Amino acid sequence: MTRRLCPFTLMLTMSLSACGGGGGVPGDSEDRAPFHALATDEAVKVTGTEPFWGGEISGGHFTYTTPENPGGFDVPVSRFAGRGGLSFSGEAEGKALTLAITPGECSDGMSDRKYPFVVTLRLGDELRQGCGWTARQAPVGGE
Repeated sequence: MTRRLCPFTLMLTMSLSACGGGGGVPGDSEDRAPFHALATDEAVKVTGTEPFWGGEISGGHFTYTTPENPGGFDVPVSRFAGRGGLSFSGEAEGKALTLAITPGECSDGMSDRKYPFVVTLRLGDELRQGCGWTARQAPVGGE
């Protein structure tokens, strides 16, 4: 019997591997509580490079921005709190969209800022890396 991983599990594993997480989910393996470091009403801002993208997740919506569309467009998303992070999923321009957010120091590669969350965006077949923060958990350093 073949076991399929849900998109969040797959993206979480990829995110942790990308930031040197050693291939496992961080924390106590006996802890079954959903991720709670981000409140359900807390807006999360995200940014990524190569290609540049960004946006904000708030109130069940992701405003997705690019240099070609700086005002962004709205994507209704559903939230899932896993053990090691969050995922948001929806559909943008006819493509499946999934954002995985996990705790971990993240760099945008262009400044000295350190962000508190690693973000992985899957848009259709494309995979993009980025960083995230909130008003309560802001980036440190840089300008």
